[in-house]
Amino acid sequence: MPESLAGKTVLDIGAWDGFYSFEAERRGAERVVAMDGFVWRNESGHPSKAGFEFARRVLDSGVEDVFLDVMDLSPERVGGTFDVVLFLGVLYHLRHPLLALERVFSVSADLLILETHVARLGTRRPAMVFYPGEELDWDETNWWGPNEAAVVEMLRDVGYRHVDVIASRPAVLSVARSARRFTRARRQRWANPFTYATGDRIVVHARR
Repeated sequence: MPESLAGKTVLDIGAWDGFYSFEAERRGAERVVAMDGFVWRNESGHPSKAGFEFARRVLDSGVEDVFLDVMDLSPERVGGTFDVVLFLGVLYHLRHPLLALERVFSVSADLLILETHVARLGTRRPAMVFYPGEELDWDETNWWGPNEAAVVEMLRDVGYRHVDVIASRPAVLSVARSARRFTRARRQRWANPFTYATGDRIVVHARR
């Protein structure tokens, strides 16, 4: 996240407890909107909206909140477009990731900061792994493992002109980490050790 967000408007999609929403406010953002749906519905054992409400009260924060699913996102539903959109740890939880990115693009005036799980698939071509059931980390809300190329190309496809991967584990470290996880998965007899061995995380900046 930029050190200064002075005068900027920020939308935090999938805000949960609002950590990045409140941090954006601390860094000078003029308007911050925290948006969530799934977590704030208190489903699948998630802790509802209580953490966000508590933090906003303690911090005496002016962060706004919108209860909304990503698939229903539009400028009309969140009060316009935003200079900075945060889309952190959400993409792989969505059944329709490309359609969701179209919705995100519709409210993005300049910079999108995206963080996501990716699958290291050993190919430079855009590709995705489908995780049925609890195949990824025993979490039934995890649906997709795009590789890095797929993330970049999906963002370009929905309209972002400049896409930069700014945080990604070097290939040699990713392979070594995957080997360790695969060995551990086999030792503990996880149902599908491949899904635990290929996971990684990246951060992407995309601009219109």
